Amino acid sequence: MDNLPVIAIRFALYADLMVLAGVTAFSLYALKPEERGTVLLPLAKPALLLSLLGLLLSGGGMIALVAAMTGTSLWAVDGSAFREIVTQSAIGSAWVVRMVAVAIALLAALGLGRTPHLARYCLLASAVLAIATLVWTGHAGATERWTGTLHRLSDIVHMLAAAVWIGGIAAFAWLLFQPLAHQSDAQIRIAHRALEQFSRVGTLAVGLIALTGIINSLSLMGLPHPYALFASRYGQLLLIKLALFAGMLMLAGVNRWRLTPALGAAIANGNPIPALRGLRQSLILETATALTILAVVAWLGTLEPIMAYG
Repeated sequence: MDNLPVIAIRFALYADLMVLAGVTAFSLYALKPEERGTVLLPLAKPALLLSLLGLLLSGGGMIALVAAMTGTSLWAVDGSAFREIVTQSAIGSAWVVRMVAVAIALLAALGLGRTPHLARYCLLASAVLAIATLVWTGHAGATERWTGTLHRLSDIVHMLAAAVWIGGIAAFAWLLFQPLAHQSDAQIRIAHRALEQFSRVGTLAVGLIALTGIINSLSLMGLPHPYALFASRYGQLLLIKLALFAGMLMLAGVNRWRLTPALGAAIANGNPIPALRGLRQSLILETATALTILAVVAWLGTLEPIMAYG
């Protein structure tokens, strides 16, 4: 596979920043103020680790990108070439903004214990900005004129909506995968209420993902011939991504209209354990699907649309 280091780092960076932004957003819209920062969903240490990892991945990603652009190895990147790309290209400017944004996220994570309300919003804003800069390392960054502006705005919304969805999955993984013996009835009731709240927010996120996905594809490729989709590596990966997205929609539908109501009924009956197990199994499948989609997206960003025949 071409550009494997770039693809691997892109995948890890996407996952890292989306979880950071999505979990922070989840804590604001799905939990009450008095529930934030408790054992239900502790944010300080995960946010600190994710911010540190984001700095390392962003720095390593830029080195890998410069190596790919100059045809050298990761260990032989020329310093002058690195400085030129950073200081004289849109990709470099976006990288500088991202590094600053993630550094602010790190400071916000450190401040969650002292000023939790302000630090939480600062953490979310800086993570959102960091995600937005990722657009300039993909195809939208190379699109020109008004089409390029529309493509970039659409891609930013696309990625932020995906972050809300992926961050929600990560938050529920923490809420629902704690040992059942350690979960009180109050914690389970809060998790059920958060599931219902996430269902409404998730529906909006899914709609935005679908709408902006269509806009991005039309901006990038127009209406490609079906043969080009099946015959090119880019097209094949795009079809795989769409199939995986459809699978996530099915799982999300099962969660919203079957498993979440089943948990509510089970709580009322005083026996939520079987319903929790069903939700856990669904979350495992949804997490695996989401990570696979991110891997496909990271790979797609290194290929020429449609023209890259395998």
